[in-house]
Formats: sequence, C-alpha cells, structure tokens
Amino acid sequence: MVAPAPQDRHSYPLEDFVIGRVAALIYGVASYLVFFVSFVYTVAFIGNYWVPKSIDVGVESGLLPSILIDVALLVAFACQHSIMARPAFKRWWTTVIPASCERSTYVLVSSLLLILILWQWRPITTTIWRVEGLPAAILIAISWIGWLIALASTYLIDHFELFGVRQVFDALRGAAARVTPFKTPLLYGLVRHPLMLGFLLAFWATPHMTAGHLLFAVMMTGYILVGVRLEEQDLVGQFGASYEHYRRRVPMLVPRLRGGRLRPAARPGAE
Repeated sequence: MVAPAPQDRHSYPLEDFVIGRVAALIYGVASYLVFFVSFVYTVAFIGNYWVPKSIDVGVESGLLPSILIDVALLVAFACQHSIMARPAFKRWWTTVIPASCERSTYVLVSSLLLILILWQWRPITTTIWRVEGLPAAILIAISWIGWLIALASTYLIDHFELFGVRQVFDALRGAAARVTPFKTPLLYGLVRHPLMLGFLLAFWATPHMTAGHLLFAVMMTGYILVGVRLEEQDLVGQFGASYEHYRRRVPMLVPRLRGGRLRPAARPGAE
C-alpha cells in the first residue's frame, strides 16, 4: 500500500490568505468593540453615573489594602501602555503576530486591563472636596468637555487606525500598510496631545473629589506626563525635524492664552 503524499503547505494559498485575513478582521473588530464598551463604562465609572460599581461605589477593603490594590491596578495599566507602545516592542511583537493585528492586540490588552480596574477597584470614600450648585455644574460640564475633547481628537487624526480597525480591513483587501502622514488638525494646533488633555479634564473636574478618585487622578496624571514624553521621543524618531519644529511651537498640554483668548500656534512650515 502506497502511503499518501504529504500535503504541500502551499497547496491552498488563496484559502489560507482569505481565512487568515477574515480571522484578523474578526479579531480587530472584536477588540474594538471591547474597547468601545469599556470606554463608555469608564465615563460612567469616573463620573459615578448610572452604574452599580464606580470609582466611589463598591466594596471597601480598608484603607491600606485599598491603596495597594488600586495602585497595583494602575501601575499594571500604565506599564502595559508604556511597553507595548514602544517601537522596539512592536518590531519584536510583529514577529509573533501578524502586523495587521499589532494595534488591535494593543487595544485589546489595554481594554482588558481597564476592565480589570473597573472590576477590582476599591473605593476610598474620604472626601477631599465637595461643591454644590453652580460650581458643581461647571465642574461636571468641564468633565464632559474633557471626554468630548478626548473622543474628538481621535477622529481628527484617524480614529479607526488608532484603534486597529483600519489595519485589519486593509489586510483583508490585500492593501499595503499605510504610511501615516504628519498632520496637526484643529485641536492639534492648540496642544500636541489633546487626547491626554481631555483625559486630564475628565479625571480632575468633579464636584466631589474623594481620596480614591484623587489617587486615580494623581497616578493617571503621572502616567500621562511620562507617557507623552516617551511618545514624543518615538515621534521625533518617526517624523524628525517636522516634529521638532512642531514641538517648539505648540505646547504639550496647556493651550497658550493670547489676549485672553485661546490661539492655535502656527503649524510647521507656516513661515
């Protein structure tokens, strides 16, 4: 009896191509949906809106255990963001997974760690400040403006590329990887990191600041300040002199006031 010939691994290249890219598309879309749900819940979590467990509502575990648990959760989130966003990690990681799935994987892991924070967060309800009436309404409005700035800033560049969806759609079509151009639309002419500015406003603007909320805001602010500096090193490496010029002219997080009004700085090459 003649043994069957071993299957040539290149016998079905078209099927392999389609199956792999469809799987990547499903993975990328699913990762985006996990992000979207966790982001919406986070807005409610930070603002203590409509959810059974929030930054100030949940199981309390005593002061020291709560601090240790909350700090550990935030450190894990910050470390993952800082490590997986670096070019050296991306180069290594894309030898393990398809390049089209790299951003989706980053988004998925980030979202899962965020969900872990939402699930395991321990409230520390000691009041740091509480205001009511018009000051409370102003702070709530500022927090919502912050969330809107954060969301809008993603669409000003490329929302679906930022969260990995465009990459898996391009891979499905067999399109080459896109080269991201350097651009500074609208909010990016006011500050270099409007996404992070939006988060800072959302984290800090609250009419009732508890010790747990303060811990969250302080640690996330520290992560943002470190994270944007690491990101800017990568951007200088990617865009060179164009980004250096942009960095000299546009502030990092606080817009410049000129004559009592916010004014965008001149864009690179405007002179």
